Amino acid sequence: MSTPRTIRLSPEDNVVVAVDQIPVDAVAAGVTARERVPRGHKMAIAAIGESQPVRKYGQTIGFASKPIAPGDWVHEQNVALRDFARDYRFAEGAKNDEVLPPELRATFEGYLRPNGKTGTRNYIGILTSVNCSASVAKFIAEEVNRSGILDDHPEIDGAVAFVHGSGCGMAAYGEGWELLRRTQWGYATHPNLGAALMVGLGCEVFQIDRMKEEYGMVEGDHFQTMTIQATGGTKKTVQQGVERIKAMLPVAARAKRETRPASEIVLALQCGGSDGYSGITANPSLGSAVDMLVKHGGTAVLAETPEIYGAEHLLTRRAVNRAVGEKLVERIRWWEDYTKRNSGEMNNNPAPGNKAGGLTTILEKSLGAAAKGGTTTLRAVYEYAEPVKEKGFVFMDTPGYDPVGATGQVAGGCNVMCFTTGRGSAFGCKPTPSIKLATNTEMYRRMTDDMDINCGDVLDGTSIETKGQEIFEKVLRVASGSHTKSEDLGYGELEFVPWQIGAVM
Repeated sequence: MSTPRTIRLSPEDNVVVAVDQIPVDAVAAGVTARERVPRGHKMAIAAIGESQPVRKYGQTIGFASKPIAPGDWVHEQNVALRDFARDYRFAEGAKNDEVLPPELRATFEGYLRPNGKTGTRNYIGILTSVNCSASVAKFIAEEVNRSGILDDHPEIDGAVAFVHGSGCGMAAYGEGWELLRRTQWGYATHPNLGAALMVGLGCEVFQIDRMKEEYGMVEGDHFQTMTIQATGGTKKTVQQGVERIKAMLPVAARAKRETRPASEIVLALQCGGSDGYSGITANPSLGSAVDMLVKHGGTAVLAETPEIYGAEHLLTRRAVNRAVGEKLVERIRWWEDYTKRNSGEMNNNPAPGNKAGGLTTILEKSLGAAAKGGTTTLRAVYEYAEPVKEKGFVFMDTPGYDPVGATGQVAGGCNVMCFTTGRGSAFGCKPTPSIKLATNTEMYRRMTDDMDINCGDVLDGTSIETKGQEIFEKVLRVASGSHTKSEDLGYGELEFVPWQIGAVM
């Protein structure tokens, strides 16, 4: 019988990760297994006394809840999470990242918008101010798509209704209002939309006119609004909505792809359905691609604050200055309070699927998730759905729930997304194309219709740098119009989920 393969990620680690399942009594990493260790899970290679740290990636991922012997399966039954001090070392690792001169940067074929931003897709968006107008928005999109009026406009990717469950029964001021306003404005002005129509009911708390006034938005060939009550009901609003879009179509269709620098790419970094391989294969490979993008002048946006919890000290050390690092820590503290107020805890994550895949604590998950951000300097920390203006590697405060987190990133201006998964997430993200990166070959083969790139071959010897280059080149092709698997499957409309943070009244 061949020796099961394992990975020791750091000389400081007292566990190894099982690449292959380790049977009882099998010898792996020079240790005899005392129990079966599933693929992607951890086996102790040294004695770990009760309350002593369990180490992976050279970092603490938890503490032994009872004595652990060499060869033991290390998981929930013998690992607990507790608070411990992290050394933030603000800005100690900040550096001047290499950025290529413009003439040496990679390019893609994108849509240059009047505001100077570049889109990777050219959708017509139908937005809603409130759930009460959601059905009408869907009716308008369905009528536009099935009527054939887009047949003469091949440059338009389709009409999409972005509907949500809020907009009323909420406070007219405060966090909830601000988050929804930023999200709606970010989508209405997104470079992947050639035109946008916003539909309201008329009497809701989230008033369209107020948002327009606060942002200085002017209606024109690319943006228009209407309400069901003022227009005369459902049928009239649908009819007029279709007519409004017909009038905007020629303008939106004028957009043609042209050669644009990779510095115009704003890449959203997401992960969902993580497993024990995520931090070994897909996430560091994506991190390598991020380093390449930053070198070419582009921007990458890491998010999902609960899923960097316990790894934030690795990011604060890379902060461009102390203020940026402290802003990240402040968001961590906000989340600790937020979960406490809602009778939760930060270790509610990992999910059952994460645990089945080998992840034991949020610290372990976070250390792997943070690898998506590569190695360059952290330039800025943004709140949910804030416009991303800084070039390079940045962070956005979002929930770990993928559709909510992705919605914030898209609202911030992300025009391409990379999404790593180990369990096999079903996800897409209109208007921003989502590239799915599989952490292991078994899942990639099982769900090949959903996955764009297999990163499982890293376990077989493919280098992180080689895989990073593959991802970077894929990002450029997708930004130029190549379809992702999720686009071919039709995903992306139901994944618009703004963060409902305020009280529902």
